[in-house]
Amino acid sequence: MKVLLLKDVKTVGKKGEIVEVNDGYARNFLMKKGMAQQATAGVINETNQKNAAIARQKQKEYDEAVATAAELNGKNIKIAIKFGENGKPFGAVTSKEISQELANMGYDIDKKKINLKDSIKSAGVFDVEIKVYSGVNTEIKVTVYPDDGSECQN
Repeated sequence: MKVLLLKDVKTVGKKGEIVEVNDGYARNFLMKKGMAQQATAGVINETNQKNAAIARQKQKEYDEAVATAAELNGKNIKIAIKFGENGKPFGAVTSKEISQELANMGYDIDKKKINLKDSIKSAGVFDVEIKVYSGVNTEIKVTVYPDDGSECQN
């Protein structure tokens, strides 16, 4: 019997899948516990349409991510931080500051998607990887300079 799974069922399948199971197992266990419903032609058609819509949405998100990655690739972001008299910084540049600067430029990148191994605690130019989408990465340059108005020369 073909059934549409309403919940994930171990060793059978995941929610939303149409699977073939024994009649007794379907009627006496899956349907009784509300884990599945019989897969009629209407249910199969509706499920296929939902899956196609989800696939189109994911493809659209992927295409937008590739376009964003292409725009961001090689961009240079400039961030000023305060330095003390001895040349030590008063703080660091973290993924949060980079995300805010990208937002000021019009890019909505979550700070969790910015791959910064450790916060930046010195002036200079640093390469930072950004995970735009699953499997879509890009790299930007972050220029950190003293907040006295002069830009660093590195």
